[in-house]
Amino acid sequence: MRLSKIFAIAGVFLAAAVLSLVCARFAVGGIEDTTRNTVRDRLDENGMIWTEVDANGLQVFLAGTAPSEAARFKALSVAGTVVDAARVIDQMLVEARDRIEPPRFSMEILRNEGGISLIGLVPAAMDREAFVAEVEDAADGVPVADFLEAANYPQPDTWEDATDYALRSLKQLERTKISLDATRVEITATTDSAAEKADIEARLSRRRPEGVSLALDISAPRPVITPFALRFVIEDGKVRFDACSADTKVARERIIAAARAAGLTGRANCLIGLGVPSPRWAEAVEKAIGALAELGGGKVTFSDADISLVADETVEQRQFDNVIGGLDSALPEVFALHAVLPRSPDKLSHEAPEFTATLSPEGLVQLRGRVFAADRDMIDTFARARFSSDGVHMAARADDDLPEGWTLRTLAAIDALSRLSNGTAWVSPDEVSITGSTGEADAGNAISGMLSEKLGKGARFSIDVEYVEALDPVASLPTPEECEARIAEVQKEHKITFEPGSANIDANGSDIMDQIADILRECGEITLEIGGHTDSQGREVMNQQLSLSRAETVLNELRMRRMLTSSITAVGYGESRPIADNDTEEGREANRRIEFKVIVPEEAAEDATEGQETLATGGETSEEQAGTDTGGAGDGETPADDGEAAQTDASPDSETQEDGADEQD
Repeated sequence: MRLSKIFAIAGVFLAAAVLSLVCARFAVGGIEDTTRNTVRDRLDENGMIWTEVDANGLQVFLAGTAPSEAARFKALSVAGTVVDAARVIDQMLVEARDRIEPPRFSMEILRNEGGISLIGLVPAAMDREAFVAEVEDAADGVPVADFLEAANYPQPDTWEDATDYALRSLKQLERTKISLDATRVEITATTDSAAEKADIEARLSRRRPEGVSLALDISAPRPVITPFALRFVIEDGKVRFDACSADTKVARERIIAAARAAGLTGRANCLIGLGVPSPRWAEAVEKAIGALAELGGGKVTFSDADISLVADETVEQRQFDNVIGGLDSALPEVFALHAVLPRSPDKLSHEAPEFTATLSPEGLVQLRGRVFAADRDMIDTFARARFSSDGVHMAARADDDLPEGWTLRTLAAIDALSRLSNGTAWVSPDEVSITGSTGEADAGNAISGMLSEKLGKGARFSIDVEYVEALDPVASLPTPEECEARIAEVQKEHKITFEPGSANIDANGSDIMDQIADILRECGEITLEIGGHTDSQGREVMNQQLSLSRAETVLNELRMRRMLTSSITAVGYGESRPIADNDTEEGREANRRIEFKVIVPEEAAEDATEGQETLATGGETSEEQAGTDTGGAGDGETPADDGEAAQTDASPDSETQEDGADEQD
């Protein structure tokens, strides 16, 4: 009996031990699988699919063939981010060296007064010591710093040709940077003159080895060009540069582009040098070439800041004046233009000078034709004073061969043009002509008197001025009644609303105030009353104060919109003038309003009733009849001076503006 109990207990312990071993076995297997899969996934994410992963207990084994030592080390690092690095067992191999792609061999040779530096990666098979020794011979005693690294990979076929060429080039250049690899050599160097630059470029190009490309960037000090000159010619349909100078590469490109736009074809050479008279040289040349192209023929010559333009004889005088006037205005400061239109004496005698000033409806003014050189700036300033300064474009050219009194006639014509809304003033040696439209009814008489006074007796001038009522700033204004009707029309669709029990306009009131302000600007200065009204809810005194505060708020809103409000008053009527029944919500809503009414002057009101108050002829007007004519006031009617006399009898909606809830008791 005791033995059976012992065996039973031993059996239980044995079964537990076996079960524990089985569970441990499964647990270890689960841990190994989890570790293996996690490390495998992390390596795949980093692109190392060549690795093989296995796990034994807590240890992780990495196998496979790495493409390089760097890749092998990276695989160990990645696995170390998943498990402890001490648990990673390296069983990886590295791919054979002869199967790895060789690196790019390259070298840079830097030379200046302080010495020569060698930087780069070269093949181990290269005779490096011999190369450095030749560099030291070429250095003429200056120190040579060797920072070259070597790699044991096959040497490219053209490597030796490239290094020999670089070494020969180094001996010719005292300040240089030579960058080379097996197929390309780039040389950057400076020389003392343009002639030396051209010689070195020619020699280096001739000695380039086969199979090696060459890139040269040889610079030389810019020459000093005196004078800084340019000559562009359009002659017999042919376009060319006789001379061309530029101060920068960008300026050269701009000048050549302008020439090609004018018809230049083929190669264009433009020397870059020092001595430019203005940094805006390219801009001046562009405008001069453009003007010559617009004329269609001629020559333009730059000598520093002096410009000489000789047009082709076939160019019309008016076209010449307009183009040269525009060019003279557009040229940058410093540049001085002298333009000539060659003419035979017979043809020149038939060409009378002229001046034209044109005013567009938008207020832009063009001044064209001819003026005295000494008076050109004065005429421009006078025009800018008469018109908007930014709207005047001076395109008249300077000419000292003009009749006596030409400047006076020109100024008088500009003055006359300033009285028009749009038109043209034309000046010739014999006549001044003014044509156009105006909103000033007596502009023709005023212009005639002004021209007679300034030009003197016997002066010939013609005036063809049309009066257009739409241009008249006074006649085109709407009447006060029309303004009141327009405001009432706006009030049919919109409401000025206030915060409850307050005089503050809410956010929805801004748009209607803008519209009302726009209408009042068109109406000019009229006498208006802004009346505030409330419903009957609340105390009468409080409602009167609230209505006044709201009317004043509307007045201040107009002031904030830069309106002149000296003829506008604000009045608060409270609940005294209802237009609807206060016993309904709709009626109270209608009574809460802001009204804009025109105030009729007392003189006008008296004139309107004067005919009703005259004494009858042939029979006296009875007191009863007189009392009938004036007795309305005794029945509670509001007198005319309260601001309602001019109010049109219309529906309440057309004359009122809801203004939000009033203050309640």
